[in-house]
Amino acid sequence: MSESLDFLEIEGKIVEALKTVYDPEIPVNVYDLGLIYKIDYTDQKEANIDMTLTAPNCPVVDILIMDVENAVNALEEVEKTNINLVFEPPWDKNMLSEEAKLELGML
Repeated sequence: MSESLDFLEIEGKIVEALKTVYDPEIPVNVYDLGLIYKIDYTDQKEANIDMTLTAPNCPVVDILIMDVENAVNALEEVEKTNINLVFEPPWDKNMLSEEAKLELGML
């Protein structure tokens, strides 16, 4: 198996881990909400994640970041998770996955 395939496999596991983390205010996981902008996995077993919030003044930001870190760090392939909180582009409802739109009754 090639190294890049291994990275893709691990990034897939990271996505699955992210799908276990739910925004406390919205009954949808952070991945399907479109809050995850980028996932990079490195040779040093680090997961670097760019994520945003539904609103810049989100009252649960600390809990959400901790939940994301804990979920990804639980993977045996990950030794450290770095969260980079970004606000460009700003989140909007068009970033929701089809599953999230269904869950929220938007389809």
